[in-house]
Amino acid sequence: MKHYRIPKWLKRFYPGAIWDFSFRSNSIFLTFDDGPNPSTTPYLLELLDQHQIKATFFCLGKNVQNYPELFEMIIQNGHEVGNHSMNHPKGLHTTKHEYVQDVVSASQFIPGKLFRPPYGKIKPSQFRALKKMGYQTIFWSVLSYDFDQKLATDEFIETMMSYCEPGSIYVFHDSDKAAKTLQHELPELIQQMKMSGYHFAKIEPGLFS
Repeated sequence: MKHYRIPKWLKRFYPGAIWDFSFRSNSIFLTFDDGPNPSTTPYLLELLDQHQIKATFFCLGKNVQNYPELFEMIIQNGHEVGNHSMNHPKGLHTTKHEYVQDVVSASQFIPGKLFRPPYGKIKPSQFRALKKMGYQTIFWSVLSYDFDQKLATDEFIETMMSYCEPGSIYVFHDSDKAAKTLQHELPELIQQMKMSGYHFAKIEPGLFS
């Protein structure tokens, strides 16, 4: 069974984390994890530019290190960037020290203090340690499952729109596994959201400072 939302009961373990921006009555926040990726990043930047959308890219330090020119393209196109760790560790299977050090390693390549936990899973102790270091943890409202190759277009659009609410944060992936959905379903979803009266915004520090 797919869980498109993080269970509400988990939120009490992460005070101060961001799950949505419900006060932004007509805004949707598109976010893309795991890039930059030479197979998908240029396409995403072109698609977003066509629709005049600014989004947020939570990047892996190792990919920024390997593809610095793509990372620079993201920034030059006016998008926000965030830290998604260096090597995508599983927080529940990693010590606090190892986890924090992985995030710090990524910070050598990714500026700012926005952070999204890989897999959306992080121990409260890891969360608190990063919070003390000034990191703002960003979870999500809706996980797209764009990496699921079995999703039909109509089913995908209908499901994503059913969870669409003011200030929702959507997670997509800047990766090979998600390429099909990014190319075939995401453009239609953007159109549907625009037809429903939503605008798009990036996650900026000023939203929660």
